[in-house]
Amino acid sequence: MACQSVDVAEGKCHTGLHLEMNRDRIYMDYNATTPLDPEVIQAISTALEEAWGNPSSNYVAGVKAKAIINQARENVARMVGGKAEDIIFTSGGTEANNLVLHTALEHFRRSCRTTEGEERERKCQNGSVGIPHIITSNVEHDSVKLVAQQLQRDGKADVTFVPVSKVTARVEVEDVLAAVRPSTCLISIMLANNETGVIMPVQEICMRVQLLNKRRKQPRILLHTDAAQALGKIPVDACELGVDYLTIVGHKFYAPRIGALYTNSPGTKTPLYPMLFGGGQERNFRPGTENTPMIAGLGKAAELVTSNLSDYEHGMLSIRSYLEEQLKAAFKERVHFNSHFPGSDVLPNTCNVSILGPRLPGWKVLSSCKRLLASVGAACHSDSGNRPSHILLNCGVPSEVAANALRLSVGRGTTKADVDAVVEDLKVTVKLLEETD
Repeated sequence: MACQSVDVAEGKCHTGLHLEMNRDRIYMDYNATTPLDPEVIQAISTALEEAWGNPSSNYVAGVKAKAIINQARENVARMVGGKAEDIIFTSGGTEANNLVLHTALEHFRRSCRTTEGEERERKCQNGSVGIPHIITSNVEHDSVKLVAQQLQRDGKADVTFVPVSKVTARVEVEDVLAAVRPSTCLISIMLANNETGVIMPVQEICMRVQLLNKRRKQPRILLHTDAAQALGKIPVDACELGVDYLTIVGHKFYAPRIGALYTNSPGTKTPLYPMLFGGGQERNFRPGTENTPMIAGLGKAAELVTSNLSDYEHGMLSIRSYLEEQLKAAFKERVHFNSHFPGSDVLPNTCNVSILGPRLPGWKVLSSCKRLLASVGAACHSDSGNRPSHILLNCGVPSEVAANALRLSVGRGTTKADVDAVVEDLKVTVKLLEETD
């Protein structure tokens, strides 16, 4: 199952990660989740065996656990261009995103109370300043979108869901700036979309908002990006981006299902208010006895990204390009790439494609394929029935095209032979569906 270190572009894997559910199935849903890298599995196993102690204790197994956690924190920080003290371990990306939105509202509330004394608090309460306002996009992950919607329903925040351009599928900087109000406390824009792979102009948004913050009275607008889909695929540097917060999700880059939140100097330069209270772990920002083995796995995966990102990126881009070439050769004018938008960069591994035809809805094609394992969109929307992806519709993809969408996301170990087999599988499936329906 594992293969040795050779050239991915030539159709051979160099990571030991050629995933096979069995020898007849080919996995192309790496944007949903990735397998564990063998070195990550080893790091987890070592922690399970040798660092089972409570990290807050002074005996050998606990001291070993603390050392592993400290090293993992250094590795994760290095991956995103931060400092070790900027990293707060969480259960996953959903918790990290919720923590950011919770913090933004709490920071606004406290600023109303303290910045200009009682008079400002009264203005906040009577609406002169208004309730806190959040800006996000209409293509965010549910762990941002649904939280924002719930806050709005509860009357705790106003939310503007800035629509992405139907030309570029990106959130446009000027649209974000136009949505800013005196009560805006947070702007949260994902770094790369999980369905289209489109990379958002987060750095430019942050630069413009930082200039705006210099002219505003408190509270300043906090800046957050969910980098779940970008990490391990493209360079991500929180300092270069200019964000206050950056969400890290392990199972998108060959780590276990655990996450972290980068916060630029939490509690000093950048506010961070806990949602949980307990034993004081993670400097009280996220208490609870640390999950040492999973943190060890996250740290090892981050180390691998830092060391090998260029190889990962170029390898996946080569395979994705080959996949798109083979799809065009197989289906010619019937193929429509929902991940191609003028002027927009796309993740190197993501190909969102529709094979046009009234009998070829994406869910039906995938359920009829003998070898391909993929999805029609985000895994968290798998219970939404057979409706076209709202992400694609928001990006301007026509409904009849979006209905046929397949999200094919390749991984580090995907080979040209895999691509050839998948395209042949799709050809056979399309022919069968069109003949029998």
